[in-house]
Amino acid sequence: MTTDLPPEHASAWFDPLYSAADRDASAIPWAHMEPSPWVVEFLADNPGSGAAGVVGCGLGDDAEAAARAGYATTAFDVSEAALAWCRDRFPGSAVDYRVVDLLVVPDHLIEAFEAVIEVRTIQSLPVSVRDEAIDATASLVAPGGVLLVVALARRDGSLPTGLPWAVGEELRRFEACGLHLESLATQNGHFVARFSRI
Repeated sequence: MTTDLPPEHASAWFDPLYSAADRDASAIPWAHMEPSPWVVEFLADNPGSGAAGVVGCGLGDDAEAAARAGYATTAFDVSEAALAWCRDRFPGSAVDYRVVDLLVVPDHLIEAFEAVIEVRTIQSLPVSVRDEAIDATASLVAPGGVLLVVALARRDGSLPTGLPWAVGEELRRFEACGLHLESLATQNGHFVARFSRI
């Protein structure tokens, strides 16, 4: 996969991947069947209050963790197959699972969440749509809200050439979207960034 996929194809590969997996989680490279440790730490530092949005929720573990932490949680993914899998994994879940393409965020989700969780979704979209993906993710954060971003780190200034498209200086774009960088760390080859909207 190249770095210059047109926007209409940038996220089209997710649903076929989940469908082809046929409910075998080992066929989904990022599915660990438990919440991300970064999300667990983030939720411990930001106890549930208000609404949480989970971007590119995959098989739902981070979304379920947010709901258990007390948030009214909306989790979205571009893949209907992934969301059907979530609903089967977590029958009776309090999470509102929705099909939403991050590159086409509906107006009613703008500034709708006190906590937004984005783990390895931006890195899964090509450089050609990265600004749009960052802008859309930032737009979800309500005034006074917080955002967690986790992505493979790229430090050398070069453009990534293949999936996953590691993230570098473009993290600064979140600040251009009106968010304040609270912290930035590198852990296990990933940038872990926390932002807030004043």
